[in-house]
Amino acid sequence: MKDMDRRGGIAILDFGSQYTQLIARRVREFEVFSEIFPWDVRIGRIKESEPKGIILSGGPRSATSSDAPTVDASLLDGSIPVLGICYGMQLIAHKLGGRVEKGRLGEYGRTRVRFDRGISRISEGLPEEIDVWMSHWDEVRGLPDDAERFASSESGACAGFVMMGGRVQGLQFHPEVESTEHGREMLSRYIFDVCGCEPNWKLGDWLGRALGAVSEAIGGTDRIVCGLSGGVDSTVAAALVSRTAGERLDCVFVDHGFMRQNEVPQVLEMYKQLRLKVRRVDASERFLSALSGVTSPERKRKIIGELFVRVFEEEALRLGGARWLLQGTIYPDVIESGLVGGDVIKSHHNVGGLPGDMEMKLLEPLRELFKDEVRRIGPLLNIPGHFLKRHPFPGPGLAVRCLGALDRERLDILRAADDIFISEIRGAGLYDSIWQAFCVLLPVKSVGVAGDVRTYGETVAMRAVASLDAMTAESVRLPWELIERVTKRICGEVRGVGRVVMDVTGKPPATIEWE
Repeated sequence: MKDMDRRGGIAILDFGSQYTQLIARRVREFEVFSEIFPWDVRIGRIKESEPKGIILSGGPRSATSSDAPTVDASLLDGSIPVLGICYGMQLIAHKLGGRVEKGRLGEYGRTRVRFDRGISRISEGLPEEIDVWMSHWDEVRGLPDDAERFASSESGACAGFVMMGGRVQGLQFHPEVESTEHGREMLSRYIFDVCGCEPNWKLGDWLGRALGAVSEAIGGTDRIVCGLSGGVDSTVAAALVSRTAGERLDCVFVDHGFMRQNEVPQVLEMYKQLRLKVRRVDASERFLSALSGVTSPERKRKIIGELFVRVFEEEALRLGGARWLLQGTIYPDVIESGLVGGDVIKSHHNVGGLPGDMEMKLLEPLRELFKDEVRRIGPLLNIPGHFLKRHPFPGPGLAVRCLGALDRERLDILRAADDIFISEIRGAGLYDSIWQAFCVLLPVKSVGVAGDVRTYGETVAMRAVASLDAMTAESVRLPWELIERVTKRICGEVRGVGRVVMDVTGKPPATIEWE
């Protein structure tokens, strides 16, 4: 499917920052399109999208290293506005003749910054001092010619400079992070005042363009087979394509045996309500056999990804030969699978796990959307709100929540524990305020006691996080009474469990899923 018009937005060059995706999401919150490029993308590819501005992300390297990620100096000539953040600021300084050196102590976490007035439009109208989020060791010790400092940290280090009449600027701190006061205001000023962007990234308009692009791609005769997982993304993709493909869309719901408690009949009933033509394929034995003895999460995802496609190909032949495989791939899937030039965080089964010799062509209409954008598209396609509010569930299902080797007994233990956790969260009225909650079965047993008898039972971990877009997340502080009640129920009702623990790690440093 041809890319839709992405001109007039913000191009983001990724230098390996944990916050690159968050920058992109922040830009879209202002209804301005953003796109992430690897740092070494050819300049022509960036300019093809005719961006109104460029943002250079942070990164873990030193800009002065001989093998450090860099940028072509022609992008820093002021013809297109550029904002460097953290590493991006240091890189601008280094490339344009400034001096970057290792700081004495570095700055990490909340840091006080003071602005000089009347120098940069980014800081206009803000308080003279604010708290910002820093995460760096190197400092800009000497500014390039024509550059002027407009922000300083409490240690005296340069926290912001501007040059070329405001067309090139740098911030040592991270305005995209919630911990930076007035961060959204600074990004807004850069996007609209400096770059002159227009708020034209409207999801209603996007839907119309997406339908047109799908119609052009599939023509009037091509058949499409859709792999429905039971989740929001694939369901929205199917509902969208059904608008233009009609009876030529055949949906295949593969029951891989890794769904949650009672989820299969619930999902099938929902698809009836959406009037999608769905065939259920029970491939649970096939998947479990293929994963026998496999403990590596990457291997699990790749095996599941390939087997998914093989099942779809078989169904396509049975249905008369579909030309297209429709998937609910979204932008975070692409990013985390390393397909924009970054490191692989985890291969999503529908991206990094796809086989190279796949016969069908891919149709991925949601590929450029974040999760919350997909949920906002749902009502436009008449998908019920209660379905769209379901917590995200990975395509590989419980296979990547049951850590270590898989078997039916361990999967059933996890299913039962997870059902108790979620039912208690719903009963407490907390489900809709949590981005994602689930249980994980660990490959760890521990000693316990029950009725004066020594036990050696399984360990279940509970996890509940708050997030806007799955790119960053914070642990939800559940009421202690709820945690205690869930723990007692799991240990008392789920045979084989001897211990329950709570995962309170944020993202970063962890991912939301364990595998």
